[in-house]
Amino acid sequence: MKKWTFLLFASILLAGCTDAESEQSIEKEEPVEEVATTDIETDTEINGEDTTELEEETVVEEESTQENTDLFTGYDLIEVDGGDLSGYREANVVVDIGFGDREYWAFTNEHGQLVRVIAEKITLQDDDNEPVTSSGRYYSDEAKVPGVESDILDEGHIIADSLGGVSNAYNITPQESTLNRHGDQAYMEDAIRKAGGATNFEAIITYPDTETQIPSSYKYTYTLMGNEIVDTFDNINPDEVNESLGLTESEPSTNSNTEGDISSVDTNGNGQVTISEAKAAGFSMPITSDHWLYQYMDDRDGDGMVGE
Repeated sequence: MKKWTFLLFASILLAGCTDAESEQSIEKEEPVEEVATTDIETDTEINGEDTTELEEETVVEEESTQENTDLFTGYDLIEVDGGDLSGYREANVVVDIGFGDREYWAFTNEHGQLVRVIAEKITLQDDDNEPVTSSGRYYSDEAKVPGVESDILDEGHIIADSLGGVSNAYNITPQESTLNRHGDQAYMEDAIRKAGGATNFEAIITYPDTETQIPSSYKYTYTLMGNEIVDTFDNINPDEVNESLGLTESEPSTNSNTEGDISSVDTNGNGQVTISEAKAAGFSMPITSDHWLYQYMDDRDGDGMVGE
């Protein structure tokens, strides 16, 4: 009995010593030293390279994406090949109709009519570095939008090949042939080419009803050399309009201000034509130096344009 009592007492004593040693070991354990870390959010270098520029580019890209998102609200963004000859357009969509990296945005309404085209910058065709045909076009043909089969209507570009536009249905409308080739449409395109491009471009296309794809009129707003230009014209033969206004006489001599009959334009008979008189006679502004009416007008800043 005494033997078992002794063993029990020895066991209790050893257990107490072990607990005491464990507690002493824990008390002597030193705290782990914290490792310094680098705040990567404020570090401007990654692998030795400055990331400031990358951060700025990201911000610009995010802003651009946000702007496009706001601009495209209510429209579905779709992709259409620039040379697609189909005349069909989807309703309520937006399509990039700029060739290459250009961003020219075309919008349709709920009836599939092309109603608006915008471009922050018009960049001219680069026939030295872009695939252009011998006729100066990106594609050999244009989209067959209903109406272009007419003998008097062309497959008219809203933004011409020479200005960087493609040839699918989102850039083509049936346009009166003379207007497209020699009238206000051609005049506008020529003015932009001569200026080396344009900015803040917007085209608003109007239709007589919701069924046709043949526009009744066009309104172009754009900036040339710091001057905002607004061209508005109907989708009709300008020669017929000029004839009705008595403006189809032989062009006057470029050497005299007294030759030729401009009485239908020069309403006050002083031999000079003001911007108001020219507009009232149906001429779109600006009048450039190669226009027959230019010699009768006052180009005060000498830039080759009147009415800009």
